[in-house]
Amino acid sequence: MLEEQSRTYKLFISYINDGDEEYDLFLSKLDASYDFQYKNCAIHDKILSGDIKKQMKPVDVVVILSGLVSKDKSFLNRQIDVAKELRKPIVVIRPYGMENVPFELEEIAADVVGWNTPCIVDAIINSVISSS
Repeated sequence: MLEEQSRTYKLFISYINDGDEEYDLFLSKLDASYDFQYKNCAIHDKILSGDIKKQMKPVDVVVILSGLVSKDKSFLNRQIDVAKELRKPIVVIRPYGMENVPFELEEIAADVVGWNTPCIVDAIINSVISSS
């Protein structure tokens, strides 16, 4: 487990556009974890969205912020479809302040967690271990 804690995890964190409050809050949660290193491989530019596969290829885990579904479901679904095609483990984060996650996201998730930082980190690490 020590090796898992000392590595830098490559993540693709779902997004809709820059400046999204839920996305920014999620990053602040990850940044607050003193023993978890990560690199977000997602490029936040819808013009470059055709490169989602290229962005996602090197990642360990795809993190889906399910609260973004209501903002642009088709763009988020493209990100999910690429993750499934590349067989990347998917960790779904519940909408901020809510417990329910769309059923279709629950079905494809390696794990579904809320906004508790240790739970998020554990879900990411466990997804990597499970997919190895």
